[in-house]
Amino acid sequence: MVRILAYTTPERGNLFPLSPILDELRRRGHRIALRTLASQVPSMQARGFDAAPVSDRVEAIQHDDWRAGNPRAALARAVRTFTQRADHDAPDLRRAINQERPDALLVDINAWGALAAAEAWAGPWAIFCPFPLPLRSHDAPPFGPGLPPARGPLGRLRDRLLRPIVFGTLERTMVPPINRIRGELGLAPVGGFDDLFGRALLLLSMTAEPFEYPRSDWPDNVVLVGPCDWDPPSDPPPWLDDLDRPIVLVTTSSVFQDDGRLVQAALEALAEEPVAVVATLPAGDPAGFRAPANARVERFIPHRPVLDRAACAVTHGGMGATQKALARGVPVCVVPFGRDQLEVARRVEVAGAGTRLPAKRLRPDRLRAKVREAMRLGEGARRIQEAFAAAGGPSAAADAFETRLLERELPQKLPS
Repeated sequence: MVRILAYTTPERGNLFPLSPILDELRRRGHRIALRTLASQVPSMQARGFDAAPVSDRVEAIQHDDWRAGNPRAALARAVRTFTQRADHDAPDLRRAINQERPDALLVDINAWGALAAAEAWAGPWAIFCPFPLPLRSHDAPPFGPGLPPARGPLGRLRDRLLRPIVFGTLERTMVPPINRIRGELGLAPVGGFDDLFGRALLLLSMTAEPFEYPRSDWPDNVVLVGPCDWDPPSDPPPWLDDLDRPIVLVTTSSVFQDDGRLVQAALEALAEEPVAVVATLPAGDPAGFRAPANARVERFIPHRPVLDRAACAVTHGGMGATQKALARGVPVCVVPFGRDQLEVARRVEVAGAGTRLPAKRLRPDRLRAKVREAMRLGEGARRIQEAFAAAGGPSAAADAFETRLLERELPQKLPS
């Protein structure tokens, strides 16, 4: 039996896709300890994990990227949030290691200080990533702006010129504080994202090609396992059975980013359409919206039973919500507001699994047209559904963790 300590940033969007992987590892006989956001500790303890909260200093540093004036500035603010947390999540993981005495670690890719603490630790460790990987590639555009893949010599020239600009802007913010923390732990400095994320023996990427851009130069430590879909246990709302029209699910970020206007635009855009609208605002207040007769606005309900009957999902471009819909063959209309959402939106469009509408162009009439277009792209969504299923999900992630990490580093701890 192996004792595994998992460490997440204080965000549900990072914890929830990790949960079914931890379930699978526990099912295989491993003991699971977990550090995550305080509000989710009781539900994780109920799953049989030795769960405790991350440091309140980590959780106190909240995203403020929604205050930025443009997507590039918003991404820079998000990077600063992770670097500020790194000063606290590095010692936080070290304390957890001393308390739990794990045999192996599984660390959130956005916990940059914890990544350094994991590397400085003497045991085996892995990274998990629930959003598109921000790695350089000859086969993909530079991460961040949501550029379409290059076509022909001019497109490749565009990527070659933009990579140092796009990555350099982010890495100039990230590298100095991370290297200061690494120096305090006795580690060599890193030069950027590729270097930082290449230090682990295993990086579990929770997506799959062709939704993720196919690449010939994936690093050896990266394993694409597909989305790991999970909702907190709860019963479907009783009113769901009363809906007799095709459902359009509208959802916003679980981390506040001032994206409530997406719900308002959707309510207006679809009020006269032959659909039932179900909108959720997990980081907002549903009381401020006047829903038309064909709509409901809730803070949160499980998406799974809604998506099982949905004709389309309208999302902010969060990787979790978007892939959850596509994993059920539901086409998506994405309105990205920032963070990695521009990249997710472009992947939906390129995959032919839905449509993309930039937030700055959001209006009810434009959104209505994009939803109608997305609803005609069911074939593309089902193609991605099949690819996700083939990737293996939590079972593939647990297989990779055991074969690439535990069997290599801890063979004496595994059953013969």
